[in-house]
Amino acid sequence: MNIENVQDAVLVKQYINGSEKGLEVLITRHKQRIYSFIFSKVMDRDITEDIFQDTFIKVIRTLKKGKYNEEGKFLPWVMRIAHNLVIDHFRRNKRMPKFQSRNDFDIFDVISDGEESMEYDMITNQMHEDVRKLVEELPADQKEVLTMRIFKEMSFKEIAACTDVSINTALGRMRYALINLRKVIDKHNIVLTR
Repeated sequence: MNIENVQDAVLVKQYINGSEKGLEVLITRHKQRIYSFIFSKVMDRDITEDIFQDTFIKVIRTLKKGKYNEEGKFLPWVMRIAHNLVIDHFRRNKRMPKFQSRNDFDIFDVISDGEESMEYDMITNQMHEDVRKLVEELPADQKEVLTMRIFKEMSFKEIAACTDVSINTALGRMRYALINLRKVIDKHNIVLTR
């Protein structure tokens, strides 16, 4: 069996059990996506390299301590670590970038730098509550997929399995959910800014 075709979960277990090759394949497999994500936020190759290295140092430490909770979501877990390290970088340098998503419609990505006022927290909480109310206006199948994807961070494969539909149907429902959510936002003349 070619190790390049082995699932992430198996490679993680191999690494935990002492096989350095498992980690090497994981890094090779996901390097481009993680590196590109970090670079898109910091726009500096040296800083990107540093954060990329720090990400995998944190990954290795967590795996070696046995604190990794395997749910078949290795890449999203690593991306979350990278995302947090990018935020830490900007906090240290006292400048927060404007995070913009190019793939998913992630209005829930509200980043706090720890220096926000109580008023800011209230506004953020109210905005989240307003968004949840808007989501309630979606058709049931679209609301279900949107909730699973955004709040539960499930993959489309997992969503398809849970809802007993094809991955394409799950993707289609998500697409329509986002289109309809934008229409509802426009209908109510809501501006989702902070």
